[in-house]
Amino acid sequence: MPLLRFDIFEGRSPDQLMVLLNATHRALVAAFRIPERDRYQIVHQHPASHFIVQDTGLGIPRTKNCVLLQITTRPRERRAKEAFYHLLCESLKEECNIDPSDVVVSMVTNSDEDWSFGKGRAQFLTGELEGGSAGDGKASLVPAGG
Repeated sequence: MPLLRFDIFEGRSPDQLMVLLNATHRALVAAFRIPERDRYQIVHQHPASHFIVQDTGLGIPRTKNCVLLQITTRPRERRAKEAFYHLLCESLKEECNIDPSDVVVSMVTNSDEDWSFGKGRAQFLTGELEGGSAGDGKASLVPAGG
């Protein structure tokens, strides 16, 4: 149900992209307590002339490793979001060598009636999917490959 849109500089290999996507998904599963198969990820790669990510005046350095992640999701608790930000940066540093200063996240919140997973139905409203947990922020990351 979270829909992730990654904007990155072009040039990463398919293997590097898969490591990035997998690391992000593990952090999301841990922080938001979503099912493992609740995975919707889209990658947009941009030439440098089409991708500008500054620091909002915070003095945060950016490199060509920058990842701008937009997550569309149902409402989540503040602690779950903060846990995700932390786990994501930790995972991307360890698995992808992406510095936390190169990780920018924006969350867009919507509600149950805003989701249809197919067949012309809103599965949260029909009861085919449960409302689930908004996440309590007590997250732990599942190790890669485990």
